[in-house]
Amino acid sequence: MAGFTPAVLEAAALEVTGSGDFISLHTADPGTTGASEATGGSPAYARKQTVWTGSSDDGAVAGSQVEFDLPAGTYTHVGIWSLVTGGDFIGSVALFNPIVMTGQGQARITPTITAS
Repeated sequence: MAGFTPAVLEAAALEVTGSGDFISLHTADPGTTGASEATGGSPAYARKQTVWTGSSDDGAVAGSQVEFDLPAGTYTHVGIWSLVTGGDFIGSVALFNPIVMTGQGQARITPTITAS
């Protein structure tokens, strides 16, 4: 979106975050359907709700930190959904550093959407 004003970039980021506020973790690229979403564990994995906050016309909207219960595995992508179960898959991004769990544990994610 090079060449767009900061206000337009902010509006684009807010459009994405306005479509969904449930965050998911995935063990592989979820594609366009939300495939490979984490499952299992005790306590069990579940999507977590974030609260999105746009702070200025910079094209970035930050979410509140969410904490996942995860079974052993490698988690490579973060997704956004419209509902806690089912719902519309909005999209995903690959984690810069995958989360590797050698046993049951917790992981914290602070999602951010940036239009540029």
